[in-house]
Amino acid sequence: MEEVDRILIHALRQVGTMSAVSPFNCSLIGNVATENTDVMAHCRRPIFSKEVDEDVDSIRQFTSELLVEGVVRCIRVIDPGLGGGLAPSLPPGMSARFRVGMSLAQACQDVGYKGEIGYQTFLYSSEPEIRSLLMFLVEKLPRESAEASAQPSGKSAVLQRAIAAAIRAQLDLAWVPPNCSLPLHCETQSGGLLNSFYTQPLSSPHCTEGSEENLKEVKEYHRDVLPPVTAQFSSSASMVASLLEQHAAELSAAQEWDGEWKSQGLLSRLTPQEYRSRKLARLQKRIQEQLRSAAQPSSESAFGVSRPASDLMDVLQSFRASAPTEHVLMKGTPFTHTQKFTFTQEAAAVAAVTPILSARESGGDVQLRQQEELSALQAQFQQLCSDVDHLAADMRRTAVTHAQVLDELKQRELGNTEKEEKLQVKKKTIDLLPEADNNVVQLQSLVEASAKRVVNLASQWEKRRAPLIDEHRRLKEICSRQELDSSRKLSEIKSLHEKIHVSTEEAKKKEETYKQLLTELESLPQDASRSAYTQRILEIVSNIKKQKEEITKILSDTRELQKEINSLTGKLDRTFAVTDELVFKDAKKDESVRKAYKYLAALHENCNQLIQTIEDTGTILREIRDLEEQVGPPPPWFCWEDSSSL
Repeated sequence: MEEVDRILIHALRQVGTMSAVSPFNCSLIGNVATENTDVMAHCRRPIFSKEVDEDVDSIRQFTSELLVEGVVRCIRVIDPGLGGGLAPSLPPGMSARFRVGMSLAQACQDVGYKGEIGYQTFLYSSEPEIRSLLMFLVEKLPRESAEASAQPSGKSAVLQRAIAAAIRAQLDLAWVPPNCSLPLHCETQSGGLLNSFYTQPLSSPHCTEGSEENLKEVKEYHRDVLPPVTAQFSSSASMVASLLEQHAAELSAAQEWDGEWKSQGLLSRLTPQEYRSRKLARLQKRIQEQLRSAAQPSSESAFGVSRPASDLMDVLQSFRASAPTEHVLMKGTPFTHTQKFTFTQEAAAVAAVTPILSARESGGDVQLRQQEELSALQAQFQQLCSDVDHLAADMRRTAVTHAQVLDELKQRELGNTEKEEKLQVKKKTIDLLPEADNNVVQLQSLVEASAKRVVNLASQWEKRRAPLIDEHRRLKEICSRQELDSSRKLSEIKSLHEKIHVSTEEAKKKEETYKQLLTELESLPQDASRSAYTQRILEIVSNIKKQKEEITKILSDTRELQKEINSLTGKLDRTFAVTDELVFKDAKKDESVRKAYKYLAALHENCNQLIQTIEDTGTILREIRDLEEQVGPPPPWFCWEDSSSL
């Protein structure tokens, strides 16, 4: 813990309050060239205003005054608005100290401290509580404050830091719409000039479908003729609004097409192109039907009989016949010649339609007047709508202004209330001045009584607090044990679920096997005689006896062979030991005997390897026989010679 204490004390000595520059200090930007010394002193102010002794290297050496000052400075660095109203020193009176301790405890909780804290933490503190509180505050300090000492100290650096503080203060403010901003904040909170949302149609390049020639012409038009988007506006104020409007329209169309394709297009089982073409055909057919229904009453009123307009081309031809194109010479095509030849015989019908067209032309003036009246009414309606919009906007602005005025009125009423309270305090103080000595004595007695009462309450609280803390710790331990038990039981439940799943699978397999065996049993013949079963059992018993005799014989032979192998192995080992001893004695004197000794050792090693190889070969052959018995006899086409050659 001593190392942790030294780290905390070092951090509190070295860290500065540069990040705690409030918006009020941003007024230093204008005269930073002349007052850079004051700004630097403010930016480099340490946590402790008084010099901490070098001998202080542990938290237990902290006094109440030093602790309060360090906590207040840290809170001012973390949250300047919260720490601005906190006093960095303890007053002499006990009741005032009690209030300072309560305010500091509340400020620490507002900053985010989750531990147990109260006025006793600062007045009658213990070492673990102080350590945990200071560790939390040091961790909450901004990183910029720890790096303030390493920053340059020139005028440009001071100016940059002041600008950064001003920008940070502006970013911390909540955004308010320009229409709702107070006149005092319009210069600092408005983003620029206010423009109405006016849009203009845009022409942007888009992909089209068609032949290669059409695509080539479209690309040339987009490249050479179509102006850029920024050059299509009469004023730059409508550029953003137009882009947003077109983007919203394209996005809405894409979403509408996506929803229609997912709901109706996929059910039609057509490609998107086929679905669009079918939809276009339906739309054209509907338009034709509407035109037919619109042209049918006029034709009936003209002829006086009910003549159905079976085809739209008849109506169009009737309109076309009224045009003065009889004496115009045109270069004909095979289609026009055919059409002319076809309609030559209908000249009488065209002549009959002529009075209808004249009547229609006389009715055209009425329609023209109706259109003019309709346009005038629409213009009047649009003017009324614009007036209503302007009035609604004025009402909204008036409502916002009214709300702002009410807020200012409430703030002023609160300020007046505070001033009245201060005035009452000052008035009572002035009333007490004529008998100052007696009043001072009475106040001192009241303060001492309050201090004694606070101390008494603190002692009572300590007596009450200790069992509560013990109870809390006990309940916490019980809760942790219950959590461990619940986690263990949860793991057991999971394992039981897995076992149940495995058992269920095995039960299903056994059930299937049982059903299969039951079907096989039912398929067996039911008329088998008892004597046949008895004869078969006797044959099986005799075969088992023969196999047992053969197994016993094989086991006895194996024992004899094992005895012979063991005796030969022991004889070989003894012979080698004797030979090795005799040759080793002579190998010290003769070089040829030494070579013979080496050959003897190599021969012995090779013989051991050969024996091991033979044993491995026997083991492999035995495993092969076991596998063959498990697999079954080889097919008739299998050749052992070929398999051995492979």
